[in-house]
Amino acid sequence: MSQSKKPPVQLTNALVIYSRLFVYIRRYWFSLMIAVVASIIYSGIDAWFVYFLKPLLDEGLVKKNHHFLQWAPIMVLVAFFMRGLTSFFSNYNIASVSRNVIANLRQDLFKHLQRLPASFYDHSTSGQMLSVILYSVEQVANASADVLTTAIQSTFLIIGLLFVMFNISWKLSLLYFIIIPLITAVMRYTSLRVRRLSLSIQESMANLTHRVEENLEGYKVVRAFGGQQFEADKFDKVVRVNRQREMKVVAARSWSVSTVQLIAAIALSVTLYVATLDIADSILLAGGFVSLVAAMLALLKPMKDLTSMQNKLYRGIAGAQTVFDLLDVKPEEDNGTESLQRASGEMIFSHLGFSYEADKPVLADINFVVEPGQVVALVGRSGSGKSTLVSLLPRFYNQFTGDILLDGKSIRDYRLADLRNQFALVSQNVTLFNDTVAHNIAYGRFGEVSETEIIAAAKAAHAFKFIEELPNGLQTIVGENGVLLSGGQRQRIAIARAILKNAPILILDEATSALDTESERFIQSALEELMRHRTTLVIAHRLSTVEHADKIIVLDNSRVVEMGNHAELLEKNGYYAKLYHLQFKEETIHA
Repeated sequence: MSQSKKPPVQLTNALVIYSRLFVYIRRYWFSLMIAVVASIIYSGIDAWFVYFLKPLLDEGLVKKNHHFLQWAPIMVLVAFFMRGLTSFFSNYNIASVSRNVIANLRQDLFKHLQRLPASFYDHSTSGQMLSVILYSVEQVANASADVLTTAIQSTFLIIGLLFVMFNISWKLSLLYFIIIPLITAVMRYTSLRVRRLSLSIQESMANLTHRVEENLEGYKVVRAFGGQQFEADKFDKVVRVNRQREMKVVAARSWSVSTVQLIAAIALSVTLYVATLDIADSILLAGGFVSLVAAMLALLKPMKDLTSMQNKLYRGIAGAQTVFDLLDVKPEEDNGTESLQRASGEMIFSHLGFSYEADKPVLADINFVVEPGQVVALVGRSGSGKSTLVSLLPRFYNQFTGDILLDGKSIRDYRLADLRNQFALVSQNVTLFNDTVAHNIAYGRFGEVSETEIIAAAKAAHAFKFIEELPNGLQTIVGENGVLLSGGQRQRIAIARAILKNAPILILDEATSALDTESERFIQSALEELMRHRTTLVIAHRLSTVEHADKIIVLDNSRVVEMGNHAELLEKNGYYAKLYHLQFKEETIHA
C-alpha cells in the first residue's frame, strides 16, 4: 500500500510535538545549557563590536585618544578570540544534543518496529518505514539543532543590537518598532504554508523511497520483462512531484525573507533620513551615527535568520509528527502471563475463525486435534488458508475467533516469547541475513551456541558439504537474503537453523520446494530425523510428500472439508482423492 493512498496526515499542535521532543532533549540538559550560555555570550560580543564603533570613531579618530587607540587592537583581538571560542562550544554542544536525539529516535523507532503486529506490515511498505527512519528523523535535526542555534543567537543578537540603538538614540530606535507587526504577519503566513507543504514532502519522500526499494528488490523481474523504461518513467513522475513540492517550499521561504528584508530596509531608510536631520542639528555625533547605522544594518541578518528558522522549524515539526505517528502505532498485544519451557506439542483448534478484512473470512469454524509427536499435513488449493492457519500459532495475528489450545491452555495465555520459542519454521521463502553462514544457522540462539553445534546442525541438514567448499567456510558472507547461494543451499541453511533451534513443534511450509531431486532426497531424510519426537505441521501442494503423514487436513473455501490419513482419504474418493489423482496424472505426463 503506497503512502499516497493513506489518508492525509492531520496537522498536530506544534507545542504537543515539541513537548514530546523535549522528553528526548532534556536527557542532555548539561550540553544544552553550555550551548545556550555560549550562544548568549557569542551574540553579546557581536552586539558589543557594533557599539565599539562609536568610541572607536569619537575617541580614537576624532579626539585622537592615544591610550584608547593602544588598547583598541587588543580589545578587538580578545573579543574575536572569545567569539570563536563561544561559537565552537555553542555549535558543538547543540549538534551533540541534536545527533543524540536523532540517534535515540532511530533506536526507539527500530525497537518499536520489532514489536508491531503483522497486520501493520500487511498495510505498509518497507519504503515508507525507511523514509521515516532516515528522512523524517533527519528533519527533526532542523527542529532541534539548527532552529535552536538560530533562535538563541539571533534573538539575543537582536536584543543586544536594540540595546545599542536605544543607548545611542532612543527616539530613532522607536521608528524600528513600526515594522514588527508587519514582519510578524509575514512570518506567520509563511510558516503555516511551509508546514502544510512539509507534510506533503514527507509523503512524496516515502513514495520515492518505496519506488527505489521496490525496483532494487525486483530487478530480475524488471529486466526479464523489459520494464526498465516503464520503471524509469514511474520514478521520474515521483521525482517530479517531490521536486515541485520542494520548490514550493523554496518559493515560500524566499518570498518571506525578501519581504522581511524589504520592510526592514524601508524602516532603515526612514530612520537614516531622520538621523541625518539629527546630525545636521549636531544632536548625534559621527561615532554614534556610524554605530547606529551599523546596528540597523546588522539587524537585517538575524531577522532574516529568524524568518528562515520558521521554515526549518515547521519542516522539522512535520518530520517529528511523522515519527511520532509511527511511534503511536499500537504494538502487538502480549497479555499472556503463563510461562512455557517446552511444550509437549498437543494442539486443539476449536471453532477457529479469522479474517484480514471483516467481510472476507480466511478461516471459518476450523476444528481438529494434533496429538504430541504427530505429523499433520495441511493441503488444499492456494488461498484456502493453510499459511494463515499456521501463522496464528505463534500469534502473529491476535484477532481470531474461537481458540487454539497448546498443552491444554489457550495460546493467548502464554507470554509471546515463551510461545514463539516452541516453534521452528522452515518456509518456501527463505530469509537469510547479509551475514556469515554460521550466524545465519545460529540465528535465534544468540551468544549461546558453539561452532560444534552449528556444524552438527549443518551436517544433519546435509549442508556441511557445500559449506566446506565456500571460500571461507562457515564464515562466508551469504549476501543480501543469501543471494550468493543457490535456492537449494539457502533452503538447507534454513533447515539447519530449525534443527539447531530444537523447538518441540516444527512448521514446514513447502520446505523442499526449492530443492533439486538429489538435494530433496537428502533433505527428506534429514527432515524425517528432525520430525522424530516432535509435533510437525506440514503445508504441501505436492501431495506425494505427505503420503506418510499421520493426519491430513484438507482445506477449501476457508473450511476443513476432509480429514484422515492418506489411505482413508483416497478410499473416500472425495476432494483429496480428486486432487491427488490429478497431480499424479500431471507428474506422469511431465515425467
